[in-house]
Amino acid sequence: MYFIDPKLLGDVVYQAIPTLACVLPEDVLASLEQASQKETSPRGQLVISQLLENARIAAHDTVPICQDTGTVWVSLEIGSDVAVKGDVFSRVNAAVARAYDEACLRKSVVRNALFDRTNTSDNTPAFCDIHPHDVPGVAKVHIMLKGGGSDNASRVVMLTPGAGREAIVEEVLSCVREKGPNACPPLIVGIGVGATFDKVASLAKQALMRPLDEPAPDEQTAAFEAELADAINKLGVGPAGLGGDTTAFDVRVKTAPCHIAALPLAINMGCSAMRRTTIDLMPLLRECADKGGANV
Repeated sequence: MYFIDPKLLGDVVYQAIPTLACVLPEDVLASLEQASQKETSPRGQLVISQLLENARIAAHDTVPICQDTGTVWVSLEIGSDVAVKGDVFSRVNAAVARAYDEACLRKSVVRNALFDRTNTSDNTPAFCDIHPHDVPGVAKVHIMLKGGGSDNASRVVMLTPGAGREAIVEEVLSCVREKGPNACPPLIVGIGVGATFDKVASLAKQALMRPLDEPAPDEQTAAFEAELADAINKLGVGPAGLGGDTTAFDVRVKTAPCHIAALPLAINMGCSAMRRTTIDLMPLLRECADKGGANV
């Protein structure tokens, strides 16, 4: 059995945040560069060139890619032979507060969504979850800095099974058409289908974690993602919502079982500054075990 020490998780989050805020992930940067070669709209070309220049300056000068440095989402995947000991969430929140303070990142979290919209002044709490797996050898940390504009353009819809695939396509296109321009395109569109009302949104956010250069897990998902991406780009929303060919870099779909009477759908927009990373903890756990310990 492997045990993840909360201090390790806090250290990983602390180290990841400044880089995420300032350095565009390689797969997103590569997609921007590819889009710059394919975009035919003059305005779209201008927007993409500005996004590329912005990414270059941010990385070179170690300044945020976007003024909205987001809320922090931390998701821990653990296998059947991995457990977490101690107060994980307190460690994560301490790491977030320290990282946002030291890196001079904007604090964007209020104390209570309805009754006390006072800024917490340290960007905590982070939004954390743990996903157990029934297979061994899994210990991954997913970290995302999620801006308000892209989340505001997202939605959850409870469809009926009879509505089928066509209704999912219609809802996705409607969402991108109506809200996409406000989500800072080119987008990565995360789609969750299945589970329950409260879990389907998590599926959509998890879908955004799959890198743009990583294929879908199966042929059915790959075909559906390609169909949606093609339809979205034909909308002509374009970079920054100013028109063009590149409304979305791609679509990511994650599905799950659900009730026989339901077809839950969640659409989570990812903006052109898709700041996320996945860190595999298993090598550290195994290294520690090889040295005679089971705890990291």
